Amino acid sequence: MLFDQLALRVELLKAIKAKGYTAPTLIQTKAIPVILNGRDILARAQTGTGKTDAFALPLVEILSRKKGNGRHPRALVLTPTRELALQVGESIKAYARKVSMRCTVVYGGVRINPQIDRLRRGIDILVATPGRLLDLAGQRYLNLSRIEFLVFDEADRMLDLGFSEEISEILDLVPAERRTMLFSATYTQQIRNLAGRMLQDPKYIEVTPSNTAAESVIQKVHLVGRSDKRALLIHLITRGNWSRILIFTRTKHGANKLTEKLAAQGMSVAAMHGNKSQSFRTRTLEEFKNGEIRILVATDVAARGLDISNLPYVVNYDMPGIPEDYVHRIGRTGRAGVSGIAVSLVSHDEKLHLQAIEKLLKQKIPVEKVDGYTEDSDVPDFVLFRPNCVSSEKKADKAIKEIVVRRNASKQRSQTRKAKTTGSGKSSGAKSKSRSVRRNDKAGKKPSRSGSRSPQSSNQRSKPRGRR
Repeated sequence: MLFDQLALRVELLKAIKAKGYTAPTLIQTKAIPVILNGRDILARAQTGTGKTDAFALPLVEILSRKKGNGRHPRALVLTPTRELALQVGESIKAYARKVSMRCTVVYGGVRINPQIDRLRRGIDILVATPGRLLDLAGQRYLNLSRIEFLVFDEADRMLDLGFSEEISEILDLVPAERRTMLFSATYTQQIRNLAGRMLQDPKYIEVTPSNTAAESVIQKVHLVGRSDKRALLIHLITRGNWSRILIFTRTKHGANKLTEKLAAQGMSVAAMHGNKSQSFRTRTLEEFKNGEIRILVATDVAARGLDISNLPYVVNYDMPGIPEDYVHRIGRTGRAGVSGIAVSLVSHDEKLHLQAIEKLLKQKIPVEKVDGYTEDSDVPDFVLFRPNCVSSEKKADKAIKEIVVRRNASKQRSQTRKAKTTGSGKSSGAKSKSRSVRRNDKAGKKPSRSGSRSPQSSNQRSKPRGRR
Protein backbone atom coordinates (compact mmCIF):
# COMPACT_ATOMS: atom_id res chain seq x y z
CA MET A 1 0.00 0.00 0.00
CA LEU A 2 1.08 3.60 -0.69
CA PHE A 3 0.29 6.75 1.29
CA ASP A 4 -1.83 8.17 -1.53
CA GLN A 5 -4.20 5.22 -1.03
CA LEU A 6 -5.02 6.34 2.54
CA ALA A 7 -7.39 9.19 1.57
CA LEU A 8 -5.12 11.94 2.88
CA ARG A 9 -4.96 15.54 1.64
CA VAL A 10 -2.44 16.49 -1.03
CA GLU A 11 -0.70 18.85 1.43
CA LEU A 12 -0.14 15.99 3.86
CA LEU A 13 1.14 13.70 1.13
CA LYS A 14 3.69 16.37 0.20
CA ALA A 15 4.76 16.65 3.85
CA ILE A 16 5.18 12.87 4.02
CA LYS A 17 7.30 12.90 0.90
CA ALA A 18 9.43 15.73 2.32
CA LYS A 19 10.18 13.50 5.32
CA GLY A 20 11.53 10.86 2.96
CA TYR A 21 8.81 8.28 3.65
CA THR A 22 7.80 6.16 0.68
CA ALA A 23 5.32 3.62 2.08
CA PRO A 24 3.32 3.41 5.33
CA THR A 25 4.40 1.06 8.08
CA LEU A 26 2.12 -1.77 9.18
CA ILE A 27 0.68 0.15 12.14
CA GLN A 28 -0.01 3.13 9.85
CA THR A 29 -1.68 0.94 7.26
CA LYS A 30 -3.99 -0.55 9.89
CA ALA A 31 -4.66 2.48 12.11
CA ILE A 32 -5.09 5.41 9.72
CA PRO A 33 -8.20 4.08 7.86
CA VAL A 34 -9.86 3.12 11.18
CA ILE A 35 -9.30 6.59 12.67
CA LEU A 36 -10.51 8.30 9.48
CA ASN A 37 -13.68 6.19 9.66
CA GLY A 38 -14.50 7.54 13.12
CA ARG A 39 -13.65 4.62 15.44
CA ASP A 40 -11.87 4.69 18.78
CA ILE A 41 -8.78 2.50 18.72
CA LEU A 42 -6.67 0.51 21.13
CA ALA A 43 -3.35 -0.15 19.40
CA ARG A 44 -0.45 -2.22 20.63
CA ALA A 45 2.84 -1.71 18.85
CA GLN A 46 6.45 -1.66 19.91
CA THR A 47 8.56 1.47 19.73
CA GLY A 48 10.05 2.36 16.36
CA THR A 49 7.10 1.12 14.30
CA GLY A 50 5.86 4.55 13.20
CA LYS A 51 2.89 4.82 15.54
CA THR A 52 3.29 8.59 16.05
CA ASP A 53 2.41 9.24 12.41
CA ALA A 54 -0.29 6.57 12.67
CA PHE A 55 -2.35 8.99 14.76
CA ALA A 56 -0.77 12.34 13.74
CA LEU A 57 -1.73 12.06 10.06
CA PRO A 58 -5.45 11.18 10.46
CA LEU A 59 -5.74 13.65 13.36
CA VAL A 60 -4.54 16.57 11.24
CA GLU A 61 -6.58 15.34 8.26
CA ILE A 62 -9.88 15.28 10.18
CA LEU A 63 -9.34 18.56 12.06
CA SER A 64 -8.38 20.38 8.84
CA ARG A 65 -11.78 19.61 7.34
CA LYS A 66 -13.55 21.90 9.83
CA LYS A 67 -12.17 25.23 11.00
CA GLY A 68 -12.00 25.71 14.77
CA ASN A 69 -12.30 28.91 16.78
CA GLY A 70 -8.50 29.02 17.06
CA ARG A 71 -8.60 29.82 20.79
CA HIS A 72 -8.94 26.48 22.58
CA PRO A 73 -7.40 23.13 21.55
CA ARG A 74 -9.55 20.60 19.74
CA ALA A 75 -7.12 17.70 20.13
CA LEU A 76 -5.02 16.65 23.12
CA VAL A 77 -2.09 14.21 22.93
CA LEU A 78 -0.74 13.00 26.27
CA THR A 79 2.77 11.58 26.65
CA PRO A 80 4.63 10.29 29.73
CA THR A 81 7.92 12.16 29.24
CA ARG A 82 9.16 15.53 28.06
CA GLU A 83 11.36 13.98 25.38
CA LEU A 84 8.44 12.08 23.87
CA ALA A 85 6.24 15.18 24.02
CA LEU A 86 8.81 17.16 22.04
CA GLN A 87 9.23 14.38 19.51
CA VAL A 88 5.48 13.96 18.97
CA GLY A 89 5.07 17.72 18.77
CA GLU A 90 7.68 17.98 16.02
CA SER A 91 5.92 15.29 13.96
CA ILE A 92 2.48 16.89 14.29
CA LYS A 93 3.80 20.41 13.58
CA ALA A 94 5.36 19.20 10.31
CA TYR A 95 1.87 18.22 9.11
CA ALA A 96 -0.24 20.90 10.85
CA ARG A 97 1.61 23.87 9.35
CA LYS A 98 0.87 22.51 5.85
CA VAL A 99 -2.86 23.00 6.46
CA SER A 100 -2.63 26.26 8.47
CA MET A 101 -3.18 24.66 11.86
CA ARG A 102 -1.30 25.35 15.08
CA CYS A 103 0.23 22.82 17.44
CA THR A 104 2.16 23.51 20.64
CA VAL A 105 3.88 21.41 23.32
CA VAL A 106 3.74 21.94 27.10
CA TYR A 107 5.77 20.04 29.68
CA GLY A 108 7.31 20.51 33.11
CA GLY A 109 10.87 21.33 34.06
CA VAL A 110 10.90 24.66 32.20
CA ARG A 111 9.38 28.11 32.76
CA ILE A 112 5.62 28.13 32.41
CA ASN A 113 5.17 31.72 31.16
CA PRO A 114 6.35 31.12 27.55
CA GLN A 115 3.91 28.20 27.34
CA ILE A 116 1.10 30.41 28.65
CA ASP A 117 1.89 33.00 25.96
CA ARG A 118 1.65 30.37 23.22
CA LEU A 119 -1.69 29.13 24.55
CA ARG A 120 -3.07 32.68 24.58
CA ARG A 121 -2.30 33.01 20.86
CA GLY A 122 -4.62 30.06 20.22
CA ILE A 123 -3.93 26.46 19.17
CA ASP A 124 -5.64 23.52 17.49
CA ILE A 125 -3.58 20.58 18.79
CA LEU A 126 -1.90 20.37 22.19
CA VAL A 127 0.80 17.84 23.11
CA ALA A 128 1.39 17.66 26.85
CA THR A 129 2.73 15.78 29.83
CA PRO A 130 0.06 15.25 32.53
CA GLY A 131 1.60 17.34 35.32
CA ARG A 132 2.12 20.57 33.37
CA LEU A 133 -1.26 20.15 31.64
CA LEU A 134 -3.06 20.10 35.00
CA ASP A 135 -1.01 23.08 36.22
CA LEU A 136 -2.14 25.14 33.23
CA ALA A 137 -5.75 23.98 33.50
CA GLY A 138 -5.78 24.63 37.26
CA GLN A 139 -4.60 28.21 36.70
CA ARG A 140 -7.30 28.60 34.02
CA TYR A 141 -4.88 29.23 31.18
CA LEU A 142 -6.21 26.18 29.39
CA ASN A 143 -9.77 25.14 28.57
CA LEU A 144 -10.22 21.46 27.66
CA SER A 145 -14.02 21.56 27.27
CA ARG A 146 -13.79 21.58 23.46
CA ILE A 147 -11.50 18.59 23.02
CA GLU A 148 -12.71 16.40 20.16
CA PHE A 149 -9.77 13.96 20.12
CA LEU A 150 -7.87 12.52 23.06
CA VAL A 151 -4.72 10.49 22.34
CA PHE A 152 -2.64 8.54 24.85
CA ASP A 153 0.83 7.77 23.53
CA GLU A 154 2.88 5.18 25.47
CA ALA A 155 -0.06 4.67 27.83
CA ASP A 156 1.61 1.78 29.66
CA ARG A 157 4.64 3.94 30.46
CA MET A 158 2.32 6.65 31.75
CA LEU A 159 0.81 4.18 34.21
CA ASP A 160 4.25 2.84 35.16
CA LEU A 161 5.29 6.38 36.13
CA GLY A 162 2.29 6.70 38.46
CA PHE A 163 0.06 9.03 36.43
CA SER A 164 -3.20 7.19 37.24
CA GLU A 165 -4.63 10.01 39.38
CA GLU A 166 -3.60 12.66 36.86
CA ILE A 167 -5.29 10.68 34.07
CA SER A 168 -8.52 10.56 36.09
CA GLU A 169 -8.37 14.34 36.64
CA ILE A 170 -7.81 14.95 32.94
CA LEU A 171 -10.75 12.73 31.98
CA ASP A 172 -12.95 14.90 34.20
CA LEU A 173 -11.86 18.00 32.26
CA VAL A 174 -12.49 16.73 28.72
CA PRO A 175 -15.94 16.13 27.19
CA ALA A 176 -17.49 12.69 27.50
CA GLU A 177 -18.40 12.85 23.80
CA ARG A 178 -15.03 12.61 22.07
CA ARG A 179 -12.85 10.32 19.99
CA THR A 180 -10.16 8.47 21.96
CA MET A 181 -7.03 6.66 20.80
CA LEU A 182 -4.83 4.64 23.12
CA PHE A 183 -1.39 3.46 22.01
CA SER A 184 0.67 1.13 24.15
CA ALA A 185 3.72 -1.11 23.76
CA THR A 186 2.26 -3.64 26.22
CA TYR A 187 -1.25 -4.80 27.04
CA THR A 188 -1.38 -5.24 30.81
CA GLN A 189 -4.45 -5.50 33.03
CA GLN A 190 -4.01 -1.81 33.88
CA ILE A 191 -4.19 -0.93 30.20
CA ARG A 192 -7.32 -3.07 29.78
CA ASN A 193 -8.94 -1.26 32.71
CA LEU A 194 -7.98 2.15 31.33
CA ALA A 195 -9.29 1.24 27.86
CA GLY A 196 -12.56 0.08 29.41
CA ARG A 197 -13.02 3.47 31.08
CA MET A 198 -12.15 5.64 28.08
CA LEU A 199 -12.94 3.89 24.81
CA GLN A 200 -16.28 3.43 23.08
CA ASP A 201 -16.55 0.33 20.89
CA PRO A 202 -12.83 0.45 20.04
CA LYS A 203 -11.06 -1.28 17.19
CA TYR A 204 -8.19 -3.36 18.57
CA ILE A 205 -5.03 -3.22 16.46
CA GLU A 206 -1.87 -5.23 17.06
CA VAL A 207 1.05 -5.27 14.67
CA THR A 208 3.61 -7.25 16.68
CA PRO A 209 3.38 -9.83 19.45
CA SER A 210 3.73 -8.45 22.96
CA ASN A 211 7.22 -7.86 24.35
CA THR A 212 9.29 -8.71 21.31
CA ALA A 213 12.33 -6.91 19.99
CA ALA A 214 12.44 -5.67 16.42
CA GLU A 215 13.97 -8.18 13.99
CA SER A 216 16.28 -5.45 12.70
CA VAL A 217 18.11 -5.37 16.06
CA ILE A 218 21.05 -7.77 16.48
CA GLN A 219 21.28 -8.69 20.16
CA LYS A 220 24.36 -9.97 21.95
CA VAL A 221 25.53 -10.51 25.53
CA HIS A 222 29.00 -10.24 27.06
CA LEU A 223 29.44 -11.93 30.45
CA VAL A 224 31.85 -9.71 32.32
CA GLY A 225 32.87 -8.91 35.89
CA ARG A 226 31.33 -5.70 37.19
CA SER A 227 34.74 -4.14 37.75
CA ASP A 228 35.75 -5.00 34.16
CA LYS A 229 32.71 -3.47 32.45
CA ARG A 230 34.23 -0.09 31.74
CA ALA A 231 37.44 -1.55 30.29
CA LEU A 232 35.40 -3.85 28.03
CA LEU A 233 33.15 -0.99 26.90
CA ILE A 234 36.14 1.20 25.98
CA HIS A 235 37.71 -1.76 24.16
CA LEU A 236 34.53 -2.39 22.13
CA ILE A 237 34.11 1.28 21.19
CA THR A 238 37.75 1.80 20.16
CA ARG A 239 38.34 -1.57 18.50
CA GLY A 240 35.08 -1.42 16.54
CA ASN A 241 35.38 2.32 15.87
CA TRP A 242 31.75 2.71 16.90
CA SER A 243 30.23 5.96 15.73
CA ARG A 244 27.12 6.86 17.74
CA ILE A 245 26.33 4.95 20.92
CA LEU A 246 23.45 5.21 23.39
CA ILE A 247 24.46 3.67 26.74
CA PHE A 248 21.97 2.85 29.48
CA THR A 249 22.84 2.84 33.18
CA ARG A 250 20.52 2.07 36.07
CA THR A 251 21.24 5.17 38.20
CA LYS A 252 21.94 8.87 37.67
CA HIS A 253 25.15 8.60 39.69
CA GLY A 254 26.28 5.70 37.51
CA ALA A 255 25.57 7.74 34.36
CA ASN A 256 27.62 10.67 35.64
CA LYS A 257 30.52 8.46 36.73
CA LEU A 258 30.70 6.56 33.44
CA THR A 259 30.50 9.83 31.50
CA GLU A 260 33.49 11.20 33.43
CA LYS A 261 35.55 8.06 32.79
CA LEU A 262 34.78 8.01 29.06
CA ALA A 263 35.52 11.73 28.76
CA ALA A 264 38.89 11.07 30.43
CA GLN A 265 39.63 8.74 27.49
CA GLY A 266 39.14 11.64 25.10
CA MET A 267 35.68 10.56 23.94
CA SER A 268 32.89 13.02 23.12
CA VAL A 269 30.25 12.04 25.67
CA ALA A 270 27.38 13.52 27.69
CA ALA A 271 24.99 12.26 30.36
CA MET A 272 21.21 12.65 30.29
CA HIS A 273 18.92 11.86 33.22
CA GLY A 274 16.25 13.32 35.49
CA ASN A 275 18.62 15.59 37.43
CA LYS A 276 19.56 17.48 34.26
CA SER A 277 17.52 20.55 33.39
CA GLN A 278 15.09 20.27 30.51
CA SER A 279 17.00 22.84 28.46
CA PHE A 280 20.21 20.83 28.95
CA ARG A 281 18.49 17.58 28.01
CA THR A 282 16.96 19.10 24.89
CA ARG A 283 20.26 20.64 23.78
CA THR A 284 22.23 17.45 24.53
CA LEU A 285 19.80 15.28 22.59
CA GLU A 286 19.95 17.63 19.62
CA GLU A 287 23.76 17.56 19.65
CA PHE A 288 23.69 13.76 19.84
CA LYS A 289 21.31 13.56 16.88
CA ASN A 290 23.51 15.94 14.88
CA GLY A 291 26.64 13.90 15.60
CA GLU A 292 28.31 16.60 17.71
CA ILE A 293 28.27 14.17 20.64
CA ARG A 294 29.45 10.63 19.94
CA ILE A 295 28.21 8.90 23.10
CA LEU A 296 25.07 9.54 25.16
CA VAL A 297 24.88 7.92 28.61
CA ALA A 298 21.31 7.85 29.90
CA THR A 299 19.03 6.38 32.50
CA ASP A 300 15.64 4.93 31.59
CA VAL A 301 14.23 8.43 31.26
CA ALA A 302 15.45 8.03 27.67
CA ALA A 303 14.25 4.47 27.18
CA ARG A 304 11.09 5.51 25.40
CA GLY A 305 10.25 8.38 23.18
CA LEU A 306 13.67 9.05 21.69
CA ASP A 307 13.50 8.91 17.92
CA ILE A 308 17.11 8.97 16.72
CA SER A 309 17.58 8.11 13.08
CA ASN A 310 20.45 5.81 12.15
CA LEU A 311 21.52 5.00 15.71
CA PRO A 312 23.76 1.94 15.20
CA TYR A 313 24.54 0.93 18.80
CA VAL A 314 22.70 0.62 22.10
CA VAL A 315 24.58 -0.67 25.14
CA ASN A 316 23.05 -1.94 28.36
CA TYR A 317 25.89 -1.07 30.72
CA ASP A 318 23.58 -2.01 33.61
CA MET A 319 20.85 -4.55 33.00
CA PRO A 320 17.34 -3.21 33.67
CA GLY A 321 15.49 -4.57 36.69
CA ILE A 322 12.21 -4.69 34.72
CA PRO A 323 12.41 -7.04 31.70
CA GLU A 324 10.05 -4.91 29.58
CA ASP A 325 12.47 -1.98 29.86
CA TYR A 326 15.03 -4.03 27.93
CA VAL A 327 12.70 -4.09 24.91
CA HIS A 328 12.15 -0.35 25.11
CA ARG A 329 15.87 0.37 25.51
CA ILE A 330 17.03 -1.62 22.51
CA GLY A 331 14.09 -0.24 20.52
CA ARG A 332 16.11 2.98 20.16
CA THR A 333 18.16 1.24 17.45
CA GLY A 334 16.99 -0.74 14.43
CA ARG A 335 14.31 1.83 13.61
CA ALA A 336 12.68 2.66 10.29
CA GLY A 337 14.09 -0.43 8.61
CA VAL A 338 17.72 0.34 9.49
CA SER A 339 19.54 -2.43 11.36
CA GLY A 340 21.18 -1.87 14.73
CA ILE A 341 23.17 -3.70 17.40
CA ALA A 342 22.18 -4.02 21.06
CA VAL A 343 25.01 -5.08 23.40
CA SER A 344 24.41 -6.07 27.02
CA LEU A 345 27.24 -6.21 29.57
CA VAL A 346 26.06 -8.76 32.13
CA SER A 347 27.87 -9.19 35.43
CA HIS A 348 27.56 -12.24 37.69
CA ASP A 349 24.89 -10.60 39.88
CA GLU A 350 22.83 -9.60 36.83
CA LYS A 351 22.36 -13.06 35.36
CA LEU A 352 18.92 -13.37 36.93
CA HIS A 353 17.88 -10.17 35.12
CA LEU A 354 19.15 -11.69 31.86
CA GLN A 355 17.15 -14.87 32.47
CA ALA A 356 14.00 -12.82 33.10
CA ILE A 357 14.53 -10.92 29.84
CA GLU A 358 15.08 -14.13 27.87
CA LYS A 359 11.92 -15.59 29.40
CA LEU A 360 9.99 -12.51 28.32
CA LEU A 361 11.41 -12.64 24.78
CA LYS A 362 11.02 -16.43 24.66
CA GLN A 363 14.49 -16.71 23.19
CA LYS A 364 18.12 -16.97 24.24
CA ILE A 365 20.32 -13.98 23.53
CA PRO A 366 23.65 -15.08 21.99
CA VAL A 367 26.67 -14.81 24.29
CA GLU A 368 29.92 -13.63 22.71
CA LYS A 369 33.45 -13.86 24.10
CA VAL A 370 35.95 -11.03 24.05
CA ASP A 371 39.38 -12.43 24.83
CA GLY A 372 40.94 -10.90 27.89
CA TYR A 373 37.74 -9.21 29.04
CA THR A 374 34.74 -11.49 29.35
CA GLU A 375 34.43 -14.12 32.07
CA ASP A 376 33.98 -16.96 29.60
CA SER A 377 37.01 -16.02 27.50
CA ASP A 378 40.58 -17.27 27.64
CA VAL A 379 42.40 -15.42 30.38
CA PRO A 380 45.68 -13.76 29.31
CA ASP A 381 48.84 -15.28 30.77
CA PHE A 382 49.61 -12.18 32.81
CA VAL A 383 46.35 -12.62 34.77
CA LEU A 384 47.13 -15.12 37.53
CA PHE A 385 43.57 -15.60 38.74
CA ARG A 386 40.14 -14.20 37.82
CA PRO A 387 37.33 -15.16 40.27
CA ASN A 388 34.06 -16.53 38.82
CA CYS A 389 35.82 -17.44 35.58
CA VAL A 390 35.82 -21.20 34.96
CA SER A 391 38.89 -21.28 32.72
CA SER A 392 40.83 -19.05 35.11
CA GLU A 393 39.94 -21.17 38.16
CA LYS A 394 41.18 -24.27 36.35
CA LYS A 395 44.53 -22.70 35.42
CA ALA A 396 45.22 -20.79 38.65
CA ASP A 397 47.58 -22.10 41.27
CA LYS A 398 45.97 -23.41 44.46
CA ALA A 399 48.15 -21.13 46.58
CA ILE A 400 47.01 -18.04 44.65
CA LYS A 401 43.36 -18.99 45.05
CA GLU A 402 43.88 -19.43 48.80
CA ILE A 403 45.47 -15.97 49.02
CA VAL A 404 42.46 -14.44 47.25
CA VAL A 405 40.03 -16.26 49.56
CA ARG A 406 41.92 -15.08 52.67
CA ARG A 407 42.06 -11.51 51.37
CA ASN A 408 38.33 -11.46 50.63
CA ALA A 409 37.58 -12.89 54.07
CA SER A 410 39.80 -10.26 55.69
CA LYS A 411 38.07 -7.51 53.74
CA GLN A 412 34.67 -8.85 54.82
CA ARG A 413 35.73 -8.91 58.51
CA SER A 414 37.04 -5.35 58.22
CA GLN A 415 33.75 -4.14 56.76
CA THR A 416 31.81 -5.92 59.51
CA ARG A 417 33.96 -4.33 62.25
CA LYS A 418 33.55 -0.92 60.63
CA ALA A 419 29.77 -1.35 60.54
CA LYS A 420 29.69 -2.36 64.23
CA THR A 421 31.93 0.55 65.24
CA THR A 422 29.85 3.06 63.34
CA GLY A 423 26.54 1.72 64.62
CA SER A 424 23.48 3.94 64.70
CA GLY A 425 23.72 7.59 65.62
CA LYS A 426 21.43 7.16 68.60
CA SER A 427 23.31 4.31 70.26
CA SER A 428 26.73 5.94 69.86
CA GLY A 429 25.32 9.18 71.20
CA ALA A 430 23.81 7.35 74.17
CA LYS A 431 27.10 5.60 74.92
CA SER A 432 29.10 8.84 74.84
CA LYS A 433 26.50 10.49 77.06
CA SER A 434 26.65 7.67 79.62
CA ARG A 435 30.45 7.85 79.66
CA SER A 436 30.23 11.58 80.27
CA VAL A 437 27.80 11.02 83.15
CA ARG A 438 30.12 8.45 84.74
CA ARG A 439 33.09 10.84 84.53
CA ASN A 440 31.06 13.59 86.14
CA ASP A 441 29.90 11.24 88.92
CA LYS A 442 33.50 10.23 89.68
CA ALA A 443 34.47 13.89 89.89
CA GLY A 444 31.60 14.55 92.31
CA LYS A 445 29.80 16.81 89.89
CA LYS A 446 26.28 16.72 88.55
CA PRO A 447 25.97 16.04 84.85
CA SER A 448 25.42 19.31 83.01
CA ARG A 449 22.11 19.80 81.22
CA SER A 450 22.05 20.28 77.53
CA GLY A 451 22.03 23.95 76.81
CA SER A 452 23.58 24.97 80.17
CA ARG A 453 26.45 27.45 80.03
CA SER A 454 30.08 26.46 80.43
CA PRO A 455 32.13 27.78 83.39
CA GLN A 456 33.93 30.08 81.00
CA SER A 457 30.70 31.71 79.89
CA SER A 458 29.60 32.08 83.56
CA ASN A 459 32.81 33.95 84.40
CA GLN A 460 32.27 36.18 81.44
CA ARG A 461 28.77 37.04 82.66
CA SER A 462 30.10 38.07 86.12
CA LYS A 463 32.45 40.64 84.60
CA PRO A 464 31.12 44.21 84.40
CA ARG A 465 29.95 45.19 81.00
CA GLY A 466 31.58 48.00 79.13
CA ARG A 467 29.78 50.79 77.28
CA ARG A 468 27.63 49.79 74.40
